[in-house]
Amino acid sequence: MSKLILITGASTGIGAETARHLASGNEIFVHYNTSKHAAEDVAVDVENLGGKAYPLQADLSTEAGCNALVKAIFERTNKLDVLINNAGGLIKRQSVREYEWRLMEEIFALNTFSAMMVTSLCIPLLEKGNDPCIINISSVAMRHGAPTATIYGASKSALDSFTRGIAKELAPTIRVNAVSPGVIISPFHDKYSTPEQLEAWRDGNPLKKNGEPFHIAQAIKFIVENDFMNGETIDVNGGLYMR
Repeated sequence: MSKLILITGASTGIGAETARHLASGNEIFVHYNTSKHAAEDVAVDVENLGGKAYPLQADLSTEAGCNALVKAIFERTNKLDVLINNAGGLIKRQSVREYEWRLMEEIFALNTFSAMMVTSLCIPLLEKGNDPCIINISSVAMRHGAPTATIYGASKSALDSFTRGIAKELAPTIRVNAVSPGVIISPFHDKYSTPEQLEAWRDGNPLKKNGEPFHIAQAIKFIVENDFMNGETIDVNGGLYMR
């Protein structure tokens, strides 16, 4: 059965690969903020892979942007089957000795508040969906600590807690899970990590490699298709973190 899917931050990296991975037979809202051309390219890929795609722009670090995105979806449909809260970013590395209040607000707004707000606004759509589910994209940074990225790690920890809370609150109608990626080679690390850091993480991984976006997309697809999974966070990191 065809699914209506919203993927936030779907223009590059994990979000883009997830859109491609879920494309066949489905309709996907490809959200982006500033990367319009990249989002349009993803939409073309979705269409070529047998799906339908609708690029939608919004700045989800603001309440107005979250409202605008969901309003645009309401204008196109009266239901939603899958919400993937993928939009996020580190914004800036900063030592705990140098914390700035504004940066803390910006990082939490982008990584945590956006997912919370979009989720809340999408509930009326999801309640009308077919086996509706929400998938939040967390990070290994919440697991083992992330020196100079501790605000980011904390924002992802908050998202993980949010996942478990609403998994209970929205059951049995809507399932809620999360995926916690390890080091994934994507534009995220092009911006925030040096080649030396990536090499060190690779060498420290039991599998002696870093991941690719499709590794996360595979886990997301598994959650979408498994109707007995709820309140779980799947770690996909090659063994960098083990429970």
